[in-house]
Amino acid sequence: MPASRILLNAIALFCFSLIGLALYLQHMVDMLPCPLCVIQRYAFLVTGLFCLLAASTMRVKTWAAAALVGALAGLATAAKHVHLLANPGLSCGIDPMETMLNKWPTAVYMPALFQADGLCEDAADLIYGYSIPQWSLLAFGMITLVLVYILVRKRH
Repeated sequence: MPASRILLNAIALFCFSLIGLALYLQHMVDMLPCPLCVIQRYAFLVTGLFCLLAASTMRVKTWAAAALVGALAGLATAAKHVHLLANPGLSCGIDPMETMLNKWPTAVYMPALFQADGLCEDAADLIYGYSIPQWSLLAFGMITLVLVYILVRKRH
């Protein structure tokens, strides 16, 4: 199996594992997801699915580029979330974005995964000194770097 396919499978596993961790924190530790958290879940899911497609088809670069778009969307969302936490006067709070997200079919049929019930400011709980959005930003950053590497490297 070529190295790029191994990396793509590893990214997919990483993304799905992070969604599993988010579900654990939500249901076992009672950390409710805010709208930005839910958008990051969508980004991890999209990135992971496109990485699986890239690893299993002949169009590796095409699907890896689609995964990169998902990772960049997640990176931007996580950066916004970190910015909100760093500036306490700002809030995503109960806003139209939450209402819109909770009306999507995925949120209606899978509320345990995609329903936004929390506030963005509540994501300040620390794990090893960093908040969940900071860890998410780091994860999306690493995924982005690996996907860019896959896309720009030449085959031998």
